[in-house]
Amino acid sequence: MEKQTGIRLYILIVYAMVGLLSCNQSGRSQNQIKDKNMEWNKLTPEEERVIVHKGTERPFTGEYVNSKDSGTYVCKRCNAPLYRSEDKFDSHCGWPSFDDEIPGAVKRVPDADGMRTEIICANCGAHLGHVFTGEGFTSKDTRHCVNSISMKFVPAAMGSVAVAAKASQDKDSLQKAYFASGCFWGTEYYFMKAKGVVSTAVGFMGGHVDNPSYRQVCQKNTGHLETTEVVFNPKETSYENLVKLFFETHDFTQTNGQGPDIGPQYLSCIFYSSPEQKEIAEKYIQILKDKGYKVATMLKPATTFWKAEDYHQQYYEHKGTTPYCHVYRKIFD
Repeated sequence: MEKQTGIRLYILIVYAMVGLLSCNQSGRSQNQIKDKNMEWNKLTPEEERVIVHKGTERPFTGEYVNSKDSGTYVCKRCNAPLYRSEDKFDSHCGWPSFDDEIPGAVKRVPDADGMRTEIICANCGAHLGHVFTGEGFTSKDTRHCVNSISMKFVPAAMGSVAVAAKASQDKDSLQKAYFASGCFWGTEYYFMKAKGVVSTAVGFMGGHVDNPSYRQVCQKNTGHLETTEVVFNPKETSYENLVKLFFETHDFTQTNGQGPDIGPQYLSCIFYSSPEQKEIAEKYIQILKDKGYKVATMLKPATTFWKAEDYHQQYYEHKGTTPYCHVYRKIFD
């Protein structure tokens, strides 16, 4: 299976370099979203140049480059909350920088040349800037480089802070779940389509190496499992529903990997974040055993989630295909 892993790596490299992840995807999404959402704010010609036509404002000229006020940054075009002031940091790059976004607010779309990853408003498709990883500015090792002109700032002290307050409340009510079920491309494919899921990301968990690369994990000596982070709204779905989807979309009886992907990084595991999550996972493992299944799924406490390289994120959505080792099959009533 070493050969298979090598082939997978080769496909990824070619995929990134030739730019199969076209930015035309984001343009199509903008038109679709506009049809079903509220009217957008009217833009000036300069705002349209950046937000619609994906331009870039000159460095160190933006309104929010040096801003340190407390509040929330929202989309200039649709007012959707994007970033919180506490996630802003000074990278000295000439544009506002954030090491995290409000869950589900920002979508990543690799550029056509495969060299950079664009970030757009998940609600309306407005161009925000680009995202970079591996620079070491903060512990999250991520830098959202955003055009000031793409945002509006809502100060925490203003009476109109309702937008920011709602964003904070929404964020506080969201929960996270972590699942490993083989190739994380396929795991994410099903969870990102599930009702009540706000956002997903793929990465690594459970190992002894900080911030591992995909290449390192493929060497099978870091202890990590390919893992999908699922951010969900408990008002729209439940952790129980996610656990059922986890079991219904992979072979939880396989002990050496998943489908054709063989190796320790492909094992089946639920990383629980609370005693309640552990209890629910144990409940469904027992249900499966009662049905006669030999469950190989492990249960482990969640540790640090290390996000994988950008070209892994939402892989099948951008590629336009379906998983090769994950198939949905109904198990639970």
